[in-house]
Order: sequence, then C-alpha cells, then structure tokens
Amino acid sequence: MNTEPDSENEFLIRRATPDDVPAIRSVLYAVRQEYGVLWEIGANDVELDDLEGNYFLRGGHFEVIEDMAQRIVGCAGLYPLTPRRAELGKMYIEFSARGRGLGRRLLENMLVAARRNGFAEVWLETSSSLTGAITLYRQFGFEPDASAALTHHCDAAYLLRLK
Repeated sequence: MNTEPDSENEFLIRRATPDDVPAIRSVLYAVRQEYGVLWEIGANDVELDDLEGNYFLRGGHFEVIEDMAQRIVGCAGLYPLTPRRAELGKMYIEFSARGRGLGRRLLENMLVAARRNGFAEVWLETSSSLTGAITLYRQFGFEPDASAALTHHCDAAYLLRLK
C-alpha cells in the first residue's frame, strides 16, 4: 500500500498575496537560472512590485503553489494586456515539484480565470528552450503566433482563442 501523499494533498494552489512576492521572485530566479533564461532582469519583474494593482484590480489573476512546509515552489500569472487579451506569464515550477501535474492545474486555473474575467484570448511568450512548457501549452490548444514581436530572450509566442 502506498502511504505517500499524492500531489493533491502534498501541494496547495492558492491566490497570491503581496506578502508572497519575495518567494515568487525566488521561484522565478531559480527556474530561470536552471534553464539559462535569467537574462539581465533576473527576477526583478516590475509588475510584481504591485501584484494587486497590476493583476487583480485590472481583471488579471496570480496563483502560487505551496508545498506541505508552506514554501512557495511555483507560480503563474494572468496579466491583462487589453480588455480582450491577457498574457500568461511567470509560469514556473521548481524542479522539486515537477512531474505531479501542477503545471497543468495552474494552466487550467489561469484559463478559468481568463474566461471568468471576460478575456477572449490568452497570449504568451517564452523561450524555445522551455520545451516541457511549450508541450503543455500546445496540449491546451495554444498555437504559434507569428505576428508577435519577439526578442532574443523570448523567441517564441503562442496564442489561445477562448471559446
């Protein structure tokens, strides 16, 4: 008999709070460093300076994953770009928490929030080196967006039109 807790009991996905920002930055830094996509910004994403104002008050959403020790090990955000389009971003999970379906659950939650908040499209940009994430996005119906103005840091963009 397997007595190990499953991922449903081992991790909690919840709405982020401003108090979570330092831990969110730690996750961003660790995963970006792991994949060699740290760039010059590091984990100092300015929109995190006002999580409430930049995400929640504008119709966006942001969640974190906590482990059983209440340590934040993952996150994802839905950042409003226009009244019709939101950007999926900051979707990172530390190595210790991967392989448990948490990325899928985060993405599902972000898409539920996008629909609930009236967005017609969810767009994202990423690095082509993040193949696992791209596979997940494609499974959910995201299609390459050739119209995006890409940078050398984020060399791939994807768009999902919500039904």
